[in-house]
Amino acid sequence: MISTNQIERDNALLLRTQQQFRLAADIITNAWCVFPEVVAIAVIGSVARPLWKEAPRFARYRRRGIQLWHECKDLDLALWIADLSQLGELRRAKAVALRMGREQQPDFGVADHQVDTFLLNPETDAYLGRLCHFNNCPKSRPECATPGCGATPFNCIIPGFRAHPDILDGVGAATLYSKIEGRCRSALDLPGSAESAG
Repeated sequence: MISTNQIERDNALLLRTQQQFRLAADIITNAWCVFPEVVAIAVIGSVARPLWKEAPRFARYRRRGIQLWHECKDLDLALWIADLSQLGELRRAKAVALRMGREQQPDFGVADHQVDTFLLNPETDAYLGRLCHFNNCPKSRPECATPGCGATPFNCIIPGFRAHPDILDGVGAATLYSKIEGRCRSALDLPGSAESAG
């Protein structure tokens, strides 16, 4: 038997996880918007959208047909970038900003490896690769042996990955910064759940 209180606690945790990822998006955006080659930054995927109820992966809920808020497992960012030569500096700036966020806010818990950054061409929106998590490129890891991975330092090529055409769908993308407008919004101001979005 799952109590109503337990369901409420688990739902609150799922909403809080999304808020943690949104705070991380703001922290990273603040660190990146000073780089001249950064054209725009957006939060994409489930962190950008109002959450919805679904059968969760947790067996005790799934077996009973109890729905919870969607679980955000990581933070996806879109980074439109005019020059790929500073990817190592961008990776370092992200890692430092997240570490400082954790030091300043004990309840903040997003780590560098929980952020996937999709690199995009600012003129065509073409997918260029992902910002690598490793502190060296290449880093003697099996994934570094993927053809093309690291040809541009810190541009990670994921085997077999193709960006979905709707990766920048208006419902699932929220621009946080553009070179033309500056900071557009805070990710923390985005709606948190389908119910609260009305």
